[in-house]
Amino acid sequence: MPTVTLLSKLYNDQQITLVETQLKTTLKGLKIKIEKVEATPRGWIQINFSGEDEKAALNYLEEEIGLCPVHIENLKKFSTTKGYITGLSRSKDELCLDIGITSPKNMNAIIPLQQLQAQLANGMKITLKKLAELFGFCENLPLTVKITSTKENHVEAVIAETQLKLYRKWTKSLLDRLIILGASQQEINTALKDSRCKNDIVSTEQLGLFEHAVACKLGTDAVGLIPKIGRNLPNTTLSVFKPKTIIDFFQNFNI
Repeated sequence: MPTVTLLSKLYNDQQITLVETQLKTTLKGLKIKIEKVEATPRGWIQINFSGEDEKAALNYLEEEIGLCPVHIENLKKFSTTKGYITGLSRSKDELCLDIGITSPKNMNAIIPLQQLQAQLANGMKITLKKLAELFGFCENLPLTVKITSTKENHVEAVIAETQLKLYRKWTKSLLDRLIILGASQQEINTALKDSRCKNDIVSTEQLGLFEHAVACKLGTDAVGLIPKIGRNLPNTTLSVFKPKTIIDFFQNFNI
């Protein structure tokens, strides 16, 4: 009976039922029984399942959601994976991401500030705090990264090209985005309806099972939606990605 850790996190116990229901629906055509869904100590989704189609189910989960590397030896140099920002306020010199390494011990991937400056700011000497403000970095924000170094006690990474392309796409669109962490798609749809903000929204983009980016209509300020939508989404984290602010900042940085 395989036990696997999905490359996605839970934010509360109620979401275990949602994940279990979703998995049963997704794997409905396979001869599989979901035995147990639970959260690891660091919040990753761990599942036990059994049945004739275990291998097919495992391949599907790896392809569609992703699997945590778990052991440092499973992490290959130059491979890409998803990580969740952690301990953002604890360092000024590096961005830490939980990438699901728990063996031989819990280990984060590190992106040095100099690397972030090179990838996000054309090498400009901008503080981590300012980069976080500009790009909506916050605790538990998922980022796709590329592993550049794996040592016994240290993992280094850079932002993956797919993530950089997403940021370029968002910036080019000129649309504000409200990033919502800790809610399902259905919960977000209900919150938008209850807060009467649906007419301010163009689309909702899934960043993970419980992480989404809500694209606002041109001219709609994402910051202004936070109090309206936030009161209908308790226990979530909200941040914003504002293309115009990013463009203006970099245009004026060296003036």
